[in-house]
Formats: sequence, C-alpha cells, structure tokens
Amino acid sequence: MGEPLLAVRDMKVHFPIRKGLFAQTVGYVYAVDGISFSLEKGETLGIVGESGCGKTTAGMATLRLIDPTAGSVVFNGEDITGFNRSRLRSMRREMQLIFQDPYSSLNPRMTVNQILEHPLKIHERFSSRQRKERIAYLLDKVGLSAEQGRRYPHEFSGGQRQRIGIARALSLNPSVIIGDEPVSALDVSIQAQIINLLISLQEEFDLSYIIIAHDLAMVEFLCDHIAVMYLGKIVEFASYERLYLNPLHPYTQALLSAIPVPEPRHTKQRIFLGGDVPSPMHPPGGCHFHPRCPLAGEECRRLEPSPKTIESGHVVVCHRYQ
Repeated sequence: MGEPLLAVRDMKVHFPIRKGLFAQTVGYVYAVDGISFSLEKGETLGIVGESGCGKTTAGMATLRLIDPTAGSVVFNGEDITGFNRSRLRSMRREMQLIFQDPYSSLNPRMTVNQILEHPLKIHERFSSRQRKERIAYLLDKVGLSAEQGRRYPHEFSGGQRQRIGIARALSLNPSVIIGDEPVSALDVSIQAQIINLLISLQEEFDLSYIIIAHDLAMVEFLCDHIAVMYLGKIVEFASYERLYLNPLHPYTQALLSAIPVPEPRHTKQRIFLGGDVPSPMHPPGGCHFHPRCPLAGEECRRLEPSPKTIESGHVVVCHRYQ
C-alpha cells in the first residue's frame, strides 16, 4: 500500500493563557497533545470522545484553520503546515468542512445561490454561466431544487440548511471533507437522511471523510476506522468492527456501554466513570485517564503509556497492554 491521502503525525495544539498588563504567557491549554492518524482515499475516519476532548480542534488544525503548535499534516505527499498563504489557498480546494451548526454557518444576508457561488468566485472557478449551472447541479445532488437557490437561509429547515452546507463543501470538487458533528443539531429522522446523503455522495464523488462526533451509533454506521480521543490524546484506534466487538481501552469500553439499547428486554452492564474530565490546562501526569479509570494502578499515575498494536490495525494506549 502506498502513502495515505492524509497523514497527521504528532500534532499538538497548545493555546497560550495570557494575563497581566503585558499579556504574559502564564500557561497553556493542551487542546491537542500529540496525535497521529491517517486517512486513505475513499475511506471514512471517525474521531469520537466526550465534549472538550479536542476533536474539533484536531479537525480545524488538520485544515490549517488553526495553526498546529507542533507536528505535521501531510496531504498528497506534501506537508501543508509549512505552506504560505498562496499555497494554502490552493490546498483548500481539496479539503473542505461541514460545520456543526446549520443555522449560524450560513450568512443570513445572502441567498443560497450567493452562498454557493462565493467559493467559486474566490477560487476563480468557472465563468458566470458555468457557475449558475454548477450551483443548480449541486442543489440537485443534495436534494434541493434550483428554484430554492433564490431563497434565504431562514426560509429553510435545519435539515435543508445542512444540505446547503454540504453543497457548499462540494462546490470546489474536494477530495477530503471534514464533518464537525454534521448531524448532531438535527432531529433523529433528519439525521438518517443526511447520513444516507453523505454515503451516496462519497460513492459518487470518491470522497474521503473525517467525521467528528460523539454519537457512537452513528459513527459505527458511517465510518471505516475510528479514533477515540480523551483529553487531547488518541487512546484507541481500530476498524469499526474491532472497536465495537472488542474495545480494549477502559475509556472506550465506558463510551460503548453508554449507547442506548433499542430492545427493552435486553440489558447490558453500564460502566460509570467517576469524577469529571480534568482541565486541559492542567492535565494529570502519567496516563491522562488514570483519575477516572477503574483499573488504574501506580504505573498509570507515574508513566505515560505508549501505543501498543494488539492486532493488525488495532492500536491501544494503555499500560494493561504494554
């Protein structure tokens, strides 16, 4: 197998905390603290974890919407962390974003046609007539009509707005799309429609996805591989079959135990984690998860675990497997 389409290596994103009259740096928020993952062409990677674990920051840094503090992001064989503004602008045609909130992510002063035409103008794609044809084509692909392009965002439902956001992400023919909780703000019935739309578009346009989510049931249905994040670090990485059939990390086991069971007569043991997620400003030493881990020992408190490959493609970061 050749190089992956996208490879993130040892990426860190630390936000400085500044105080005082001269805004001196007194500490850092360790939002992302050394993560690595790769994405193959046509593949869907899920990044899951509790709120505040660094999932969205990792996605934004991968797109260079936030500059990483350290590490590399290699896309199509080139490290984009060193790109200047001109090269970064060209790269953005290939990597696009679907936002979590379909309401605030669309400009209320612009019609849908204007919203979809905006990236085409910025990147100087197509003539005026071709842009109109492209917009009508995109609206049709996401299940909307060309006539609806003359309306404003407030005239659409949440699901329709998210379809507009997907059409905008598709406008420049990208090869990678990052979805930041793309269905979490929608009704359950609408979520299924949007997920099915994403799957059909992936097959038609040969897209690669990174889906950031906390809904593990949705991720199982949509993703080929899953990375589990906790407090800025990836603690487990595996294919969806291996992760759901045999979760190894105690945190992954706790997350999966919280998925509701649709059959009332079937029960499963729920794993409850004590305490709260530690502050990313002061992450605990050793294993970040040890203050809440029911299996933590002295080694977990003193030493940071290293990644361990248990079987092909299944990696866990836990002292139990060292």
